[in-house]
Amino acid sequence: MFEPVIAPSASLLGLLQRGRGDGQLHALAADRTEAIAALEECVTRDPRADWQVESRSLYYARLYMELEAPLGGIEDHLHSAEDLVSDDENRTGLALSVLGHLAAYGRRDALLMLREYAATGANWAWALDELALRDDDRGLLLLGTAVLDRFPPGPEGDAELRDFIRNAYEPRPWRLWAAYHPRVAAASEQSPFDLWQRQLNRSGVTPGWSTADVLTWADQGDLGDLGAGAFLGRPEPDRAAAPADPAGPDAVDRRAAAAARCLTAVVRPEDRPVLLEAARDGLPGARRAVLRYLVDQRDPAAAELIEAAATDVDDRMVRSALELLGRMRGPEVLAHARRWADPASGGADSALGEAAVQLLADAGEPADAPLVVAGLRRWVSVRGVSGTGLGSLVDGAGRLAAADAVPVLRHIYGEAASSELRGRAARALAATDVHFPEGPAVECLWDCEESTRELAARHVATTGDARVLERLRRLAADPAEEAEVHAAVRGRLTAAREFGR
Repeated sequence: MFEPVIAPSASLLGLLQRGRGDGQLHALAADRTEAIAALEECVTRDPRADWQVESRSLYYARLYMELEAPLGGIEDHLHSAEDLVSDDENRTGLALSVLGHLAAYGRRDALLMLREYAATGANWAWALDELALRDDDRGLLLLGTAVLDRFPPGPEGDAELRDFIRNAYEPRPWRLWAAYHPRVAAASEQSPFDLWQRQLNRSGVTPGWSTADVLTWADQGDLGDLGAGAFLGRPEPDRAAAPADPAGPDAVDRRAAAAARCLTAVVRPEDRPVLLEAARDGLPGARRAVLRYLVDQRDPAAAELIEAAATDVDDRMVRSALELLGRMRGPEVLAHARRWADPASGGADSALGEAAVQLLADAGEPADAPLVVAGLRRWVSVRGVSGTGLGSLVDGAGRLAAADAVPVLRHIYGEAASSELRGRAARALAATDVHFPEGPAVECLWDCEESTRELAARHVATTGDARVLERLRRLAADPAEEAEVHAAVRGRLTAAREFGR
Protein backbone atom coordinates (compact mmCIF):
# COMPACT_ATOMS: atom_id res chain seq x y z
CA MET A 1 0.00 0.00 0.00
CA PHE A 2 1.29 3.47 -0.90
CA GLU A 3 1.98 6.08 1.78
CA PRO A 4 -0.10 9.20 1.09
CA VAL A 5 1.37 12.64 1.64
CA ILE A 6 -0.71 14.33 4.34
CA ALA A 7 -0.72 18.12 4.74
CA PRO A 8 -0.39 19.75 8.18
CA SER A 9 -3.43 19.33 10.41
CA ALA A 10 -3.98 23.09 10.68
CA SER A 11 -4.45 23.53 6.91
CA LEU A 12 -7.73 23.12 5.03
CA LEU A 13 -6.25 20.35 2.89
CA GLY A 14 -4.89 18.56 5.96
CA LEU A 15 -8.26 18.69 7.70
CA LEU A 16 -10.07 17.33 4.65
CA GLN A 17 -7.50 14.60 4.11
CA ARG A 18 -8.00 13.45 7.69
CA GLY A 19 -11.78 13.53 7.33
CA ARG A 20 -12.17 15.72 10.41
CA GLY A 21 -15.42 17.51 11.07
CA ASP A 22 -13.60 20.83 11.17
CA GLY A 23 -12.58 20.17 7.57
CA GLN A 24 -16.15 20.51 6.33
CA LEU A 25 -16.75 23.57 8.48
CA HIS A 26 -13.57 25.28 7.27
CA ALA A 27 -14.28 24.38 3.65
CA LEU A 28 -17.71 26.00 3.79
CA ALA A 29 -16.20 29.16 5.28
CA ALA A 30 -13.23 29.30 2.88
CA ASP A 31 -13.03 30.68 -0.64
CA ARG A 32 -15.14 28.35 -2.80
CA THR A 33 -12.47 27.88 -5.47
CA GLU A 34 -9.86 27.01 -2.85
CA ALA A 35 -12.25 24.62 -1.10
CA ILE A 36 -13.13 22.79 -4.35
CA ALA A 37 -9.45 22.48 -5.26
CA ALA A 38 -8.66 20.92 -1.88
CA LEU A 39 -11.66 18.62 -2.17
CA GLU A 40 -10.62 17.42 -5.64
CA GLU A 41 -7.09 16.82 -4.37
CA CYS A 42 -8.48 14.48 -1.69
CA VAL A 43 -10.82 12.58 -4.01
CA THR A 44 -8.32 12.09 -6.83
CA ARG A 45 -5.37 11.32 -4.53
CA ASP A 46 -6.87 9.06 -1.88
CA PRO A 47 -5.34 10.21 1.44
CA ARG A 48 -6.14 7.00 3.32
CA ALA A 49 -3.40 4.56 4.25
CA ASP A 50 -5.99 1.76 4.46
CA TRP A 51 -9.32 2.27 2.68
CA GLN A 52 -10.73 -0.88 4.27
CA VAL A 53 -10.90 0.68 7.74
CA GLU A 54 -11.30 4.37 6.88
CA SER A 55 -14.35 6.08 5.41
CA ARG A 56 -14.22 9.18 3.24
CA SER A 57 -16.68 8.82 0.35
CA LEU A 58 -19.86 10.07 2.05
CA TYR A 59 -17.88 12.83 3.79
CA TYR A 60 -16.54 14.13 0.47
CA ALA A 61 -19.85 13.62 -1.35
CA ARG A 62 -21.66 15.76 1.22
CA LEU A 63 -19.11 18.51 0.71
CA TYR A 64 -19.57 18.31 -3.07
CA MET A 65 -23.29 18.87 -2.46
CA GLU A 66 -22.74 21.71 0.02
CA LEU A 67 -20.35 23.51 -2.34
CA GLU A 68 -22.40 22.65 -5.45
CA ALA A 69 -19.04 21.62 -6.87
CA PRO A 70 -18.66 20.48 -10.51
CA LEU A 71 -17.38 16.99 -11.27
CA GLY A 72 -14.90 17.88 -13.98
CA GLY A 73 -11.92 17.09 -11.78
CA ILE A 74 -13.20 13.59 -11.05
CA GLU A 75 -13.98 12.99 -14.74
CA ASP A 76 -10.48 14.02 -15.79
CA HIS A 77 -9.01 11.73 -13.15
CA LEU A 78 -11.06 8.70 -14.19
CA HIS A 79 -10.30 9.10 -17.88
CA SER A 80 -6.64 10.07 -17.60
CA ALA A 81 -4.01 8.24 -19.64
CA GLU A 82 -3.03 6.30 -16.51
CA ASP A 83 -6.35 4.47 -16.68
CA LEU A 84 -5.21 2.89 -19.93
CA VAL A 85 -2.23 1.18 -18.31
CA SER A 86 -3.34 0.58 -14.70
CA ASP A 87 -6.40 -1.06 -13.20
CA ASP A 88 -5.29 -0.39 -9.61
CA GLU A 89 -8.52 0.17 -7.67
CA ASN A 90 -6.64 2.35 -5.14
CA ARG A 91 -6.31 4.98 -7.85
CA THR A 92 -10.00 5.30 -8.71
CA GLY A 93 -11.97 3.55 -5.94
CA LEU A 94 -12.56 6.62 -3.78
CA ALA A 95 -13.64 8.76 -6.73
CA LEU A 96 -16.12 6.08 -7.85
CA SER A 97 -17.53 5.75 -4.33
CA VAL A 98 -18.01 9.51 -4.13
CA LEU A 99 -19.86 9.42 -7.46
CA GLY A 100 -22.05 6.64 -6.08
CA HIS A 101 -23.13 8.75 -3.11
CA LEU A 102 -23.69 11.76 -5.37
CA ALA A 103 -25.87 9.64 -7.64
CA ALA A 104 -27.90 8.62 -4.59
CA TYR A 105 -28.30 12.32 -3.74
CA GLY A 106 -29.80 12.83 -7.22
CA ARG A 107 -26.79 14.15 -9.16
CA ARG A 108 -27.55 12.96 -12.68
CA ASP A 109 -24.07 13.90 -13.90
CA ALA A 110 -22.56 11.51 -11.34
CA LEU A 111 -24.83 8.66 -12.48
CA LEU A 112 -23.93 9.18 -16.15
CA MET A 113 -20.25 9.33 -15.28
CA LEU A 114 -20.49 6.00 -13.48
CA ARG A 115 -22.27 4.40 -16.45
CA GLU A 116 -19.63 5.63 -18.87
CA TYR A 117 -16.77 4.43 -16.70
CA ALA A 118 -18.38 1.02 -16.13
CA ALA A 119 -18.51 0.60 -19.92
CA THR A 120 -15.00 1.85 -20.72
CA GLY A 121 -12.86 2.22 -17.57
CA ALA A 122 -10.17 -0.04 -16.14
CA ASN A 123 -11.75 -0.29 -12.68
CA TRP A 124 -15.16 -0.99 -14.22
CA ALA A 125 -16.13 -3.60 -11.60
CA TRP A 126 -16.13 -0.98 -8.82
CA ALA A 127 -18.26 1.35 -10.92
CA LEU A 128 -20.66 -1.51 -11.64
CA ASP A 129 -21.03 -2.19 -7.91
CA GLU A 130 -21.91 1.47 -7.32
CA LEU A 131 -24.49 1.32 -10.11
CA ALA A 132 -25.93 -1.91 -8.72
CA LEU A 133 -26.93 0.03 -5.62
CA ARG A 134 -28.16 3.22 -7.31
CA ASP A 135 -29.14 2.69 -10.96
CA ASP A 136 -32.47 1.44 -12.27
CA ASP A 137 -32.96 -1.81 -14.18
CA ARG A 138 -33.02 -0.08 -17.55
CA GLY A 139 -29.67 1.61 -16.98
CA LEU A 140 -28.06 -1.66 -15.89
CA LEU A 141 -29.51 -3.61 -18.82
CA LEU A 142 -28.00 -1.14 -21.27
CA LEU A 143 -24.55 -1.89 -19.81
CA GLY A 144 -24.81 -5.65 -20.23
CA THR A 145 -23.28 -5.95 -23.70
CA ALA A 146 -20.34 -3.64 -22.91
CA VAL A 147 -19.47 -5.62 -19.78
CA LEU A 148 -19.80 -9.02 -21.47
CA ASP A 149 -17.49 -7.90 -24.26
CA ARG A 150 -14.72 -7.79 -21.64
CA PHE A 151 -14.80 -11.60 -21.48
CA PRO A 152 -13.60 -13.06 -24.80
CA PRO A 153 -15.57 -16.00 -26.23
CA GLY A 154 -14.13 -19.42 -25.62
CA PRO A 155 -13.29 -21.65 -22.63
CA GLU A 156 -10.87 -19.19 -20.99
CA GLY A 157 -13.24 -16.25 -21.27
CA ASP A 158 -16.12 -18.34 -19.97
CA ALA A 159 -14.03 -19.45 -17.00
CA GLU A 160 -13.16 -15.81 -16.23
CA LEU A 161 -16.82 -14.89 -16.46
CA ARG A 162 -17.84 -17.67 -14.07
CA ASP A 163 -15.15 -16.63 -11.63
CA PHE A 164 -16.21 -13.00 -11.78
CA ILE A 165 -19.89 -13.79 -11.24
CA ARG A 166 -19.07 -16.06 -8.32
CA ASN A 167 -17.03 -13.33 -6.59
CA ALA A 168 -19.22 -10.34 -7.53
CA TYR A 169 -19.70 -7.99 -4.59
CA GLU A 170 -23.13 -6.91 -5.87
CA PRO A 171 -24.90 -9.71 -7.81
CA ARG A 172 -27.91 -7.64 -8.95
CA PRO A 173 -26.61 -6.73 -12.46
CA TRP A 174 -25.69 -10.34 -13.21
CA ARG A 175 -29.10 -11.58 -12.17
CA LEU A 176 -30.70 -9.02 -14.48
CA TRP A 177 -28.45 -9.92 -17.39
CA ALA A 178 -29.01 -13.65 -16.94
CA ALA A 179 -32.58 -13.22 -18.23
CA TYR A 180 -31.34 -11.61 -21.46
CA HIS A 181 -27.88 -13.11 -22.05
CA PRO A 182 -27.67 -16.94 -22.24
CA ARG A 183 -23.94 -16.77 -21.63
CA VAL A 184 -24.47 -15.08 -18.24
CA ALA A 185 -27.21 -17.58 -17.37
CA ALA A 186 -24.92 -20.52 -18.17
CA ALA A 187 -22.02 -19.05 -16.22
CA SER A 188 -24.25 -18.39 -13.21
CA GLU A 189 -25.42 -22.01 -13.21
CA GLN A 190 -21.89 -23.41 -13.55
CA SER A 191 -20.22 -21.39 -10.77
CA PRO A 192 -21.45 -23.51 -7.82
CA PHE A 193 -20.16 -26.67 -9.53
CA ASP A 194 -16.70 -25.08 -9.96
CA LEU A 195 -16.61 -24.39 -6.22
CA TRP A 196 -17.64 -27.97 -5.42
CA GLN A 197 -14.96 -29.37 -7.72
CA ARG A 198 -12.19 -27.26 -6.14
CA GLN A 199 -13.17 -28.47 -2.69
CA LEU A 200 -13.03 -32.11 -3.84
CA ASN A 201 -9.61 -31.63 -5.43
CA ARG A 202 -7.82 -30.49 -2.27
CA SER A 203 -4.63 -32.43 -1.75
CA GLY A 204 -1.73 -32.43 0.63
CA VAL A 205 0.23 -34.43 3.16
CA THR A 206 -1.20 -34.60 6.69
CA PRO A 207 0.74 -35.36 9.87
CA GLY A 208 0.52 -38.66 11.65
CA TRP A 209 -1.53 -39.21 14.77
CA SER A 210 1.06 -38.49 17.44
CA THR A 211 2.61 -35.44 19.08
CA ALA A 212 6.01 -36.25 17.56
CA ASP A 213 4.47 -36.57 14.09
CA VAL A 214 2.80 -33.18 14.37
CA LEU A 215 5.99 -31.47 15.57
CA THR A 216 7.94 -32.99 12.69
CA TRP A 217 5.25 -31.93 10.22
CA ALA A 218 5.37 -28.35 11.53
CA ASP A 219 8.84 -27.95 10.01
CA GLN A 220 8.23 -29.69 6.69
CA GLY A 221 8.02 -26.78 4.25
CA ASP A 222 4.98 -24.78 3.34
CA LEU A 223 1.38 -25.36 4.34
CA GLY A 224 -0.01 -24.70 0.87
CA ASP A 225 -3.79 -25.13 0.65
CA LEU A 226 -3.91 -27.62 3.53
CA GLY A 227 -5.25 -26.57 6.88
CA ALA A 228 -5.82 -28.32 10.19
CA GLY A 229 -9.41 -29.01 9.16
CA ALA A 230 -8.17 -31.65 6.71
CA PHE A 231 -6.23 -33.40 9.45
CA LEU A 232 -9.08 -33.21 11.99
CA GLY A 233 -11.74 -34.32 9.51
CA ARG A 234 -13.55 -30.98 9.30
CA PRO A 235 -14.44 -29.19 6.05
CA GLU A 236 -12.76 -25.86 5.47
CA PRO A 237 -14.12 -22.71 3.79
CA ASP A 238 -13.22 -22.07 0.20
CA ARG A 239 -10.23 -19.83 -0.43
CA ALA A 240 -11.27 -17.66 -3.35
CA ALA A 241 -8.01 -15.75 -3.28
CA ALA A 242 -4.72 -17.24 -4.39
CA PRO A 243 -2.80 -18.96 -1.60
CA ALA A 244 0.09 -17.14 -0.02
CA ASP A 245 3.53 -17.65 -1.45
CA PRO A 246 4.86 -20.86 0.14
CA ALA A 247 8.31 -19.33 0.34
CA GLY A 248 7.04 -16.17 1.99
CA PRO A 249 7.89 -15.13 5.55
CA ASP A 250 4.53 -16.30 6.90
CA ALA A 251 4.78 -19.87 5.59
CA VAL A 252 6.24 -21.28 8.82
CA ASP A 253 3.78 -19.29 10.91
CA ARG A 254 0.84 -20.62 8.93
CA ARG A 255 1.99 -24.20 9.30
CA ALA A 256 2.79 -23.66 12.99
CA ALA A 257 -0.72 -22.31 13.61
CA ALA A 258 -2.23 -25.36 11.91
CA ALA A 259 0.07 -27.67 13.85
CA ALA A 260 -0.98 -26.02 17.13
CA ARG A 261 -4.59 -26.80 16.32
CA CYS A 262 -3.62 -30.38 15.47
CA LEU A 263 -1.86 -30.73 18.84
CA THR A 264 -5.15 -30.18 20.64
CA ALA A 265 -6.35 -33.46 19.15
CA VAL A 266 -3.28 -35.63 19.82
CA VAL A 267 -1.45 -34.40 22.93
CA ARG A 268 -1.59 -36.72 25.94
CA PRO A 269 -0.61 -35.81 29.53
CA GLU A 270 2.63 -37.78 29.27
CA ASP A 271 3.65 -35.64 26.23
CA ARG A 272 4.16 -32.48 28.29
CA PRO A 273 7.96 -32.90 28.76
CA VAL A 274 8.35 -33.29 25.00
CA LEU A 275 6.32 -30.12 24.44
CA LEU A 276 8.33 -28.10 26.96
CA GLU A 277 11.60 -29.22 25.39
CA ALA A 278 10.35 -28.29 21.90
CA ALA A 279 9.21 -24.88 23.19
CA ARG A 280 12.69 -24.16 24.54
CA ASP A 281 15.00 -25.65 21.93
CA GLY A 282 12.90 -27.03 19.07
CA LEU A 283 13.11 -26.21 15.39
CA PRO A 284 11.33 -22.96 14.39
CA GLY A 285 8.07 -24.47 13.21
CA ALA A 286 7.72 -26.93 16.08
CA ARG A 287 8.73 -24.31 18.63
CA ARG A 288 6.13 -21.84 17.43
CA ALA A 289 3.46 -24.52 17.24
CA VAL A 290 4.09 -25.65 20.82
CA LEU A 291 4.23 -22.09 22.17
CA ARG A 292 0.89 -21.36 20.55
CA TYR A 293 -0.58 -24.60 21.89
CA LEU A 294 0.63 -23.86 25.44
CA VAL A 295 -0.73 -20.32 25.29
CA ASP A 296 -4.12 -21.53 24.08
CA GLN A 297 -4.17 -24.15 26.86
CA ARG A 298 -3.18 -21.52 29.46
CA ASP A 299 -0.31 -23.69 30.55
CA PRO A 300 1.49 -22.25 33.63
CA ALA A 301 4.85 -22.50 31.86
CA ALA A 302 3.75 -20.43 28.87
CA ALA A 303 4.67 -16.99 30.26
CA GLU A 304 8.29 -17.89 31.04
CA LEU A 305 8.68 -19.63 27.69
CA ILE A 306 7.31 -16.54 25.89
CA GLU A 307 9.76 -14.35 27.83
CA ALA A 308 12.65 -16.53 26.70
CA ALA A 309 11.47 -16.58 23.07
CA ALA A 310 11.10 -12.78 23.07
CA THR A 311 14.89 -12.46 23.49
CA ASP A 312 15.77 -15.05 20.84
CA VAL A 313 18.35 -14.23 18.19
CA ASP A 314 15.81 -15.14 15.47
CA ASP A 315 13.67 -12.07 14.76
CA ARG A 316 10.89 -14.27 13.46
CA MET A 317 10.73 -16.14 16.75
CA VAL A 318 10.64 -12.85 18.64
CA ARG A 319 7.77 -11.61 16.49
CA SER A 320 5.86 -14.84 16.99
CA ALA A 321 6.38 -14.71 20.78
CA LEU A 322 5.15 -11.14 21.03
CA GLU A 323 2.08 -11.93 18.95
CA LEU A 324 1.31 -14.89 21.20
CA LEU A 325 1.69 -12.71 24.29
CA GLY A 326 -1.21 -10.63 23.02
CA ARG A 327 -3.40 -13.77 23.09
CA MET A 328 -2.67 -14.55 26.75
CA ARG A 329 -5.10 -13.84 29.56
CA GLY A 330 -5.38 -14.50 33.28
CA PRO A 331 -4.07 -13.10 36.59
CA GLU A 332 -0.67 -14.83 36.37
CA VAL A 333 0.00 -13.45 32.92
CA LEU A 334 -1.00 -9.95 33.98
CA ALA A 335 1.44 -10.17 36.88
CA HIS A 336 4.25 -10.98 34.45
CA ALA A 337 3.11 -8.17 32.12
CA ARG A 338 3.23 -5.62 34.94
CA ARG A 339 6.80 -6.60 35.69
CA TRP A 340 7.82 -6.41 32.04
CA ALA A 341 6.07 -3.06 31.49
CA ASP A 342 7.30 -1.34 34.67
CA PRO A 343 9.85 1.39 33.81
CA ALA A 344 11.61 0.58 37.09
CA SER A 345 12.52 -2.83 35.70
CA GLY A 346 14.49 -1.24 32.90
CA GLY A 347 12.69 -3.25 30.24
CA ALA A 348 9.75 -0.99 29.44
CA ASP A 349 11.45 0.21 26.24
CA SER A 350 12.11 -3.32 25.01
CA ALA A 351 9.89 -5.16 22.56
CA LEU A 352 8.67 -7.38 25.39
CA GLY A 353 7.89 -4.36 27.54
CA GLU A 354 5.89 -2.73 24.76
CA ALA A 355 3.97 -5.94 24.13
CA ALA A 356 3.26 -6.17 27.86
CA VAL A 357 1.79 -2.66 27.85
CA GLN A 358 -0.41 -3.69 24.93
CA LEU A 359 -1.63 -6.66 26.95
CA LEU A 360 -2.41 -4.45 29.94
CA ALA A 361 -4.27 -2.05 27.66
CA ASP A 362 -6.38 -4.90 26.33
CA ALA A 363 -6.97 -6.90 29.51
CA GLY A 364 -5.50 -5.02 32.48
CA GLU A 365 -7.26 -3.74 35.58
CA PRO A 366 -7.90 -0.13 36.66
CA ALA A 367 -4.70 -0.14 38.72
CA ASP A 368 -2.77 -0.70 35.48
CA ALA A 369 -3.84 2.66 34.03
CA PRO A 370 -0.57 4.48 34.92
CA LEU A 371 1.49 1.86 33.07
CA VAL A 372 -0.78 2.14 30.01
CA VAL A 373 -0.63 5.96 30.05
CA ALA A 374 3.15 5.87 30.35
CA GLY A 375 3.31 3.45 27.44
CA LEU A 376 1.01 5.68 25.39
CA ARG A 377 3.15 8.76 26.03
CA ARG A 378 6.33 6.85 25.25
CA TRP A 379 4.87 5.59 21.96
CA VAL A 380 3.85 9.07 20.79
CA SER A 381 7.16 10.64 21.78
CA VAL A 382 9.16 8.00 19.88
CA ARG A 383 6.93 7.08 16.92
CA GLY A 384 4.51 9.97 16.66
CA VAL A 385 0.84 9.45 15.90
CA SER A 386 1.24 6.29 13.82
CA GLY A 387 1.81 2.57 14.13
CA THR A 388 -0.41 -0.47 14.38
CA GLY A 389 -0.07 -0.78 18.17
CA LEU A 390 -1.12 2.77 18.98
CA GLY A 391 -4.83 2.06 18.61
CA SER A 392 -4.75 -0.61 21.30
CA LEU A 393 -3.08 1.78 23.74
CA VAL A 394 -5.70 4.43 22.97
CA ASP A 395 -8.50 1.93 23.52
CA GLY A 396 -6.88 0.83 26.77
CA ALA A 397 -6.68 4.38 28.10
CA GLY A 398 -10.40 4.75 27.45
CA ARG A 399 -11.31 1.33 28.84
CA LEU A 400 -9.40 2.03 32.05
CA ALA A 401 -10.85 5.59 32.28
CA ALA A 402 -7.33 7.00 32.56
CA ALA A 403 -7.93 10.73 33.02
CA ASP A 404 -4.16 11.39 32.93
CA ALA A 405 -4.21 10.34 29.27
CA VAL A 406 -6.48 13.20 28.15
CA PRO A 407 -3.71 15.56 26.88
CA VAL A 408 -2.05 12.88 24.74
CA LEU A 409 -5.44 11.60 23.54
CA ARG A 410 -6.35 15.13 22.41
CA HIS A 411 -3.04 15.32 20.55
CA ILE A 412 -3.73 11.99 18.82
CA TYR A 413 -7.25 13.10 17.94
CA GLY A 414 -6.01 16.27 16.27
CA GLU A 415 -2.95 14.92 14.47
CA ALA A 416 -3.91 11.39 13.41
CA ALA A 417 -3.92 10.95 9.64
CA SER A 418 -6.06 7.83 10.09
CA SER A 419 -9.73 8.56 10.68
CA GLU A 420 -10.07 5.10 12.24
CA LEU A 421 -7.44 5.99 14.86
CA ARG A 422 -9.05 9.40 15.41
CA GLY A 423 -12.36 7.67 16.08
CA ARG A 424 -10.72 5.47 18.68
CA ALA A 425 -9.22 8.55 20.30
CA ALA A 426 -12.66 10.16 20.34
CA ARG A 427 -14.13 7.11 22.10
CA ALA A 428 -11.34 7.24 24.66
CA LEU A 429 -11.91 10.97 25.22
CA ALA A 430 -15.62 10.35 25.73
CA ALA A 431 -14.67 8.07 28.62
CA THR A 432 -11.92 10.26 30.12
CA ASP A 433 -12.45 13.93 29.21
CA VAL A 434 -15.20 15.78 31.11
CA HIS A 435 -15.15 18.49 28.42
CA PHE A 436 -15.73 16.10 25.52
CA PRO A 437 -19.50 16.85 25.14
CA GLU A 438 -19.02 20.55 24.47
CA GLY A 439 -15.62 20.20 22.82
CA PRO A 440 -14.52 17.47 20.39
CA ALA A 441 -18.01 15.94 20.28
CA VAL A 442 -19.32 18.99 18.42
CA GLU A 443 -16.73 18.61 15.65
CA CYS A 444 -17.31 14.85 15.55
CA LEU A 445 -20.87 15.42 14.27
CA TRP A 446 -19.25 16.28 10.92
CA ASP A 447 -16.64 13.50 11.02
CA CYS A 448 -16.15 11.17 8.06
CA GLU A 449 -16.55 8.01 10.17
CA GLU A 450 -20.04 6.72 10.88
CA SER A 451 -19.07 5.37 14.30
CA THR A 452 -17.55 8.73 15.29
CA ARG A 453 -20.70 10.61 14.25
CA GLU A 454 -22.79 8.14 16.26
CA LEU A 455 -20.53 8.62 19.29
CA ALA A 456 -20.88 12.39 18.99
CA ALA A 457 -24.65 12.20 18.68
CA ARG A 458 -24.85 10.22 21.91
CA HIS A 459 -22.52 12.49 23.91
CA VAL A 460 -22.68 16.01 22.46
CA ALA A 461 -24.10 18.81 24.58
CA THR A 462 -27.25 20.12 22.89
CA THR A 463 -27.09 23.50 24.62
CA GLY A 464 -24.48 26.22 24.25
CA ASP A 465 -23.66 25.79 20.55
CA ALA A 466 -26.34 26.74 18.04
CA ARG A 467 -24.80 24.50 15.37
CA VAL A 468 -25.46 21.28 17.26
CA LEU A 469 -29.23 20.98 17.01
CA GLU A 470 -29.20 22.10 13.38
CA ARG A 471 -26.59 19.47 12.53
CA LEU A 472 -28.54 16.78 14.38
CA ARG A 473 -31.66 17.67 12.38
CA ARG A 474 -29.76 17.50 9.09
CA LEU A 475 -28.28 14.12 9.94
CA ALA A 476 -31.73 12.83 10.88
CA ALA A 477 -33.13 13.94 7.51
CA ASP A 478 -30.22 12.64 5.39
CA PRO A 479 -31.23 9.38 3.65
CA ALA A 480 -27.58 8.49 3.04
CA GLU A 481 -26.81 8.43 6.75
CA GLU A 482 -26.35 5.07 8.46
CA ALA A 483 -29.14 3.58 10.57
CA GLU A 484 -27.08 3.61 13.77
CA VAL A 485 -26.42 7.34 13.42
CA HIS A 486 -30.10 7.99 12.67
CA ALA A 487 -31.11 6.15 15.83
CA ALA A 488 -28.64 8.06 18.02
CA VAL A 489 -29.54 11.43 16.48
CA ARG A 490 -33.28 10.96 16.79
CA GLY A 491 -32.89 9.88 20.39
CA ARG A 492 -31.01 13.08 21.20
CA LEU A 493 -33.50 15.27 19.33
CA THR A 494 -36.38 13.68 21.22
CA ALA A 495 -34.60 14.24 24.54
CA ALA A 496 -33.82 17.85 23.58
CA ARG A 497 -37.49 18.54 22.75
CA GLU A 498 -38.66 17.02 26.04
CA PHE A 499 -36.05 19.03 27.94
CA GLY A 500 -37.23 22.24 26.27
CA ARG A 501 -40.86 21.82 27.32
